[in-house]
Amino acid sequence: MHICFLTDSIFSFGGVQRVTAVIAKELAKRHRVTIVTFDHPDREDTGMYGLSEADISYVFTSYAPVSVSKALLCRTYSFLYRKVLPKTRLTSALYALSSFPSQRRKPLEALLSQGKYDAVVGVHAPLAIRLATMSHCLKGSKTIGWIHNSFDALYGKGSPYIGHELEAHCICQYRKLSHTVVLCHYDAAIYEQRHGFRPTVIYNPLTVVPRQQATGKNKRFLAIGRFSHSHKGFDLLIEAFHLFLKQHEHDASQDCPTERWTLDIVGEGPEQTLYETLIHKYHLEDRVFLHPFTKNIHTYYEQASFYVLSSRWEGFGLVLTEAMAHGLPVISSDLPTSKEILGETALYFPNGNVKALAEQLHVATTANWNKWSERSGKRASLFSIPRIASQWEAILSHEEAQ
Repeated sequence: MHICFLTDSIFSFGGVQRVTAVIAKELAKRHRVTIVTFDHPDREDTGMYGLSEADISYVFTSYAPVSVSKALLCRTYSFLYRKVLPKTRLTSALYALSSFPSQRRKPLEALLSQGKYDAVVGVHAPLAIRLATMSHCLKGSKTIGWIHNSFDALYGKGSPYIGHELEAHCICQYRKLSHTVVLCHYDAAIYEQRHGFRPTVIYNPLTVVPRQQATGKNKRFLAIGRFSHSHKGFDLLIEAFHLFLKQHEHDASQDCPTERWTLDIVGEGPEQTLYETLIHKYHLEDRVFLHPFTKNIHTYYEQASFYVLSSRWEGFGLVLTEAMAHGLPVISSDLPTSKEILGETALYFPNGNVKALAEQLHVATTANWNKWSERSGKRASLFSIPRIASQWEAILSHEEAQ
């Protein structure tokens, strides 16, 4: 079988890139795999995510320019669809064409058709939708949309991604695909309840194989993720860590250096200035440390004692499985996806509640670390790469459309 992953980027840091690489590498053991990416060819780096370990082909592409007149016509209809027109199959089909003009669509259709792929996987909701628009032209290719954000993040009020006004359109497009994959049963249930449409659920796999387990001896909290607007809640975490230190170190001996907890946040992005401002505001320069993304992320997991997920939303908290695999106990916002991944192994706090997060940080430091670590490690086995890859094999070989 020849499998194609159509993705915005594979040669950059990010959870979606990492999990795409892991699945592609595993499937490449038994199938031909090609990744079609919108990365610039100069960015090719198969050392990222161990891609050099697998026999994977790469095709670099970019969108063709759209003429001024065509762009104006398409923008006009797109505006009318989003703000005025009823959301029917016909108006949605026309919106699919206006939001993905033929001058961009046709070259990509030709590229995918020339590959003669048995299956094409559109990675992330926007490319899944565009793949659906082209699906009737990809004769002989199974088309699969792989949705990496939660339903609420994609279509909820104030969504930074797609927005509520395009919810019906997206469902119309997903129905054109052979399969649509979401990352948790909670989201699948929402799609079914709201639209009578049941996607396939496949969890993301472990993407980092531990070199060694954490020991719990270092008094370090750890958080990892892109510094994107509001998403990961690292601003909340810094505020909560400040409150935690005030309470915890008031109770502890001021002469005991072992009580000096620190917080490592690994990532990059536009909110870094906000975090630096908060660190300076609370005089945490020697307690909170911002680190850039690294290929050697293992080191941070190994040296931490607890992992904290402070996200306001998540499609699938990939870092949660990685943390558990390293034996790290987890404190997490009470997102439905987090609860599905972590089960009873985590401490939860109400999403966005800084005071409650601070309290859970304190509770964590008084818990039986070894027992908690053991439970985390056992839970991580549910997300092993072979287990998840077998589920992908099942839908790739399945003949029935959804």
